[in-house]
Amino acid sequence: MELRNIAIIAHVDHGKTTLVDMLLKQSGTFRENQQVAERAMDSNDLERERGITILAKCTSVVWNDVRINIVDTPGHADFGGEVERILNMVDGVCLLVDSAEGPLPQTKFVLGKALKLGMRPMVIVNKIDRQDARPDEVHNEIFDLFASLDATDEQLDFPTLFASGRNGWAVNNLDDERKDLTPLFELVVNHVPAPKVDSVDAPFKMLATTLEANPYLGRILTGRIQSGRIKTNMAIKALTRDGKLIEQGRASKVLAFRGLERVPVEEAQAGDIVAIAGLVKSTVADSIVEMSVDEPLSAQPIDPPTLAMTFSVNDSPLAGREGDKVTSRMIRDRLMREAEGNVALQIRETANADAYEVAGRGELQLGILIETMRREGFELSISRPRVVMQTDENGQKLEPIEEVVIDVDEEFSGVVVQKLNERKGEMLEMKPSGAGKLRLVFHVPSRGLIGYQGEFLTDTRGTGVINRLFADYMPYKGAIPGRRNGVLISNSDGEAVAYALWNLEDRGPMMIEPGWKVYEGMIVGEHTRENDLEVNVLKGKKLTNIRTTSKDEAVVLTPPIRMSLEKALSYIQDDELVEVTPKSIRLRKKLLDPNARKRAERAAEAE
Repeated sequence: MELRNIAIIAHVDHGKTTLVDMLLKQSGTFRENQQVAERAMDSNDLERERGITILAKCTSVVWNDVRINIVDTPGHADFGGEVERILNMVDGVCLLVDSAEGPLPQTKFVLGKALKLGMRPMVIVNKIDRQDARPDEVHNEIFDLFASLDATDEQLDFPTLFASGRNGWAVNNLDDERKDLTPLFELVVNHVPAPKVDSVDAPFKMLATTLEANPYLGRILTGRIQSGRIKTNMAIKALTRDGKLIEQGRASKVLAFRGLERVPVEEAQAGDIVAIAGLVKSTVADSIVEMSVDEPLSAQPIDPPTLAMTFSVNDSPLAGREGDKVTSRMIRDRLMREAEGNVALQIRETANADAYEVAGRGELQLGILIETMRREGFELSISRPRVVMQTDENGQKLEPIEEVVIDVDEEFSGVVVQKLNERKGEMLEMKPSGAGKLRLVFHVPSRGLIGYQGEFLTDTRGTGVINRLFADYMPYKGAIPGRRNGVLISNSDGEAVAYALWNLEDRGPMMIEPGWKVYEGMIVGEHTRENDLEVNVLKGKKLTNIRTTSKDEAVVLTPPIRMSLEKALSYIQDDELVEVTPKSIRLRKKLLDPNARKRAERAAEAE
C-alpha cells in the first residue's frame, strides 16, 4: 500500500484538530452511527478543558488504497518544540490559516521551520463560513509571508484550498460546489511525495520523535522508519546524537497507527510511522537502530528555553493536608520523567536539595506542567518566573525578546501602546485590519510580558487578541517596573473570621474567604499602598452580656480576588511563592517569620 506522511500546522485556534476529525469521519474510520468526542485527537483532560492541543499526536486514514499518516501538532508558541521534531517525521505539511485572522506569529514560526527543511506546503484557508472571512486578502498575505521567509520559487507555487473544517468541505475555487473533503484527500495524494527513505533491505534505522510512558508497555518511542524493517522481538539499540551507545534491547511491541487506535503489528517497513516499546533509557532525538549500525541519524537542534521557575517542596504549615506526593524525591522523579519526553524543558538541581530549576518555552508550558502535577496529587512551592539571560562574546547581557501581534479595537489602542512602552516594548508596525480594528506589532522583552495577559484583557474589555512568539536574544533593555501595590500578610495561624475581613476591607481587596485556613506569612489580600502590611484576620467581635438598643451591623463582604494559577504566578514578587496543592492555590512570603523578613530586607539594603 502506498504511504503519505503529513503534518497539519497552524496558529492556535485555526481549526487543525477539528479538520482532522472530519478527515477521520469521511475516510470511513468511524461507523456512521459511532459516537465520537468532538476534537477526538485532544485526548488529554487539560486539552479538552482549554480547547488547545498540547501534545502532537498521530492518526492514520486510508483513501483509495493510499494510507495517509496525519500528525496533529500544537498551535501554541510554548509547544513549538513539539512541532520542530514532528516536521522531521513527515514529507509534507498542510498549513491551515483562519480566513478572518490571517497569518499570525505561530503561523510564521511553523512555516519557517517547514520551508527550512525544503518542504512544499499546501495551504488551506479555513473557516470560510465566518461572517468576517476575507479569503482573497488572506491568500495574498500568505503569499507575502512565504516570500518574507525566503521561500524558493517551487515553494512559492503552493496549491491552495478554501475550506470549512467544522462543516467538512474543501474546494479549489470559492465558486465550486461545497460537498466534502475529497479535494483535500486528492491534493495530499498528488502533491505530497511518498516517504523519502533508504531501501527496505538496508539495516533498520529510526529517529525517536515523541515519547510517552505506558503503565503496561513501559517507554513507547514514536518515529518514522528511515530504512529497513522492524519485526517484533528484533534486537535493537539506541544511539545518542553524537553516536554513543545508550542501551541495547528488543522491540517487545511494534505498534502502527490505524485510525485513532494503535494496533500491534508483526512487521513495519521504511516510510511508515510506528511506535516501539522495549527500551528503557532512550529518549527523544535518539536513533533506534539495528545492532550492526553505528552511525546515528541527524536530529534537529531545539530552540533554547527562555523562562525558568523554581519548583520546591511545600514547607508551609498546611503542607501535606491535601496532596499525597510531597517529598523532594517524588518531585524530582516526576520532573525528570517530564524532561525525558519534553525536549523543550530543562531541569537543573539547585544548591537547595529540596528545589529544582525548571526552564521552558513560556508561562503556558510551565503552567500546564504545574496543573498536571497538582492533579496527580503533588504539593509544590513555585517561585516567580524569570527569564533565562545569555551573554555574547563581548560580555554584553542578552535577554529573550518576543514578537507580539495584537488585534484590538481602535479605542483601546492607546492604553495598549502605553502599557507595552512601560514594559520596554518597541512598536514595529500599526495597520488597520478591518471592522474598526488595528493590528499592532511589537518587540517586547519576555520578562515584560509576564502577567500582561490578564491586564491586557481588562484594558481591552475582553475584546483584544494577543499572540506572541520568541523572536531572538537581544541586548538587555533595562529595569521594568513591577507590581505597584504591597500585600496584606497574615500574622497568625487559624481560620479567617468574617468580622476581621470586614474591618480590613478599607486596607485593600482580600484574596481569602471566611473559614479559610491561614498561617503566619501567608498573603491574604492586596494592600492599597506600596508597602506590605501584617494584619490579623482571626480577630472576632468582642461579645459582652450587656444588651444595647443598636442592632449588630450585618457583615457584607466584597467578593475576594480569585487567583488562578497563571494569575498567581504573574502576581508574585521575587520574595514570594505560590503554594500549589490539588485543592488550593495560596500565595505566601518566602520567609514566613516577620523577623527573618526584616533581617533579609536590611541585608538587601546594605548591599
